[in-house]
Amino acid sequence: MIKIGTALFEATEELEREKGISKEVIIDSLKDALVAAYKKHIRVKEAPNVEAILDEVSGEIGVFRTKLVVEKVEDENLEISLEDAKEIDDEVELEDEVKIEVTPENFGRIAAQAAKQVITQRIREAERKLVLDEFMEKKGTLTTGIIQRVENRNVFVNIGKTDAILPFREQIPGEYYKPGNRIRVFVLNVKETNRLPQVIVSHAHAEIVRELFELEVPEIEDGIVEIKSIAREAGYRTKLAVHSNDPEIDSVGACIGPRGSRIQTIVGELKNEKIDIVRWSEDPVEYIVNALSPARIISVDILADDENAHEALVVVPDDQLSLAIGREGQNVRLAHKLTGWKIDIKNESQAAQAEAAYQSQYEEQPQDEDYQDEIQDTEEEPIVEEEYGIDAEDMVEEVPQDEVDSQDEE
Repeated sequence: MIKIGTALFEATEELEREKGISKEVIIDSLKDALVAAYKKHIRVKEAPNVEAILDEVSGEIGVFRTKLVVEKVEDENLEISLEDAKEIDDEVELEDEVKIEVTPENFGRIAAQAAKQVITQRIREAERKLVLDEFMEKKGTLTTGIIQRVENRNVFVNIGKTDAILPFREQIPGEYYKPGNRIRVFVLNVKETNRLPQVIVSHAHAEIVRELFELEVPEIEDGIVEIKSIAREAGYRTKLAVHSNDPEIDSVGACIGPRGSRIQTIVGELKNEKIDIVRWSEDPVEYIVNALSPARIISVDILADDENAHEALVVVPDDQLSLAIGREGQNVRLAHKLTGWKIDIKNESQAAQAEAAYQSQYEEQPQDEDYQDEIQDTEEEPIVEEEYGIDAEDMVEEVPQDEVDSQDEE
């Protein structure tokens, strides 16, 4: 047996406190390392009856082989005679199994080297699994971290047991990410790697807005007010469609809060990003009108409403066209994302011109003179029914009467 003392158990307890790796994982790793070192020492790849046993009371560990008690030994690695077995245990009988210590002399240094490698590897694997399990549960949720550094336009954020990556595409345009600052991010994905799992986070995801509203608006957390849809262009503007399941509670008012306190907190968290809160409706016309707020709408015509396409034509006053479209098309683009409808916007003048062009296309056109002459010529010609309507008697050639009389005399 190898004396290891109590230092090992103290180390395992410390690892369990610091990294959450259980004591059993370290002990099992040590046993496996000792068995692997023994097999390498005796130059045997397979030895199923070899195991390491740790005595926690005495603080000793050793390698043991399990052998079957037989009358005649044929394989010394697997069997032991009854006589030899009696020296180990007086009560042993045939067909029993006994454990025999086979720890080589001066095996401590070899075992320590093997144990160090195996335990280090097992600790890394256990730590990786803990991180993977933890952030798999956090996937799709909001978390808070501290910015560590910026490399190649990627921001590394410490979110606990690992550093998450905030890619450039998931950053808010124009935002300055200073190391040491706290940041609220959305866990997008967790990828398993050979080292620690790679956690991908976002600072521009639309779900960040949802999480913030759930934190600030009790009615949303309780399920009274429901967020139906979110459309966001991070750093600029967000549209939020809400619906109240209680007719006595105003969904928009609940999100804004008393004197705008709730919405102001969320806007401050989002670095003064504009937020439009609109009422959701089952009626697509009403929903589209609300989504295009703050523009005034004259009419909404549904052009297509089926499983393949949702298209609508919206008419606004002439002075509201730029407001309805928004800067660089932002308002109508967000309304499209929010409602899922393709929206074509025209002002009154454009709509009137389009209507006039449509009507003129189907007005009756005057016919030219050649066409009229062709019709007249056709009317002067006898029709087929008149020719076939002539009697047979009328078709006989008329013969002079004197020729008829002469023929009779003959």
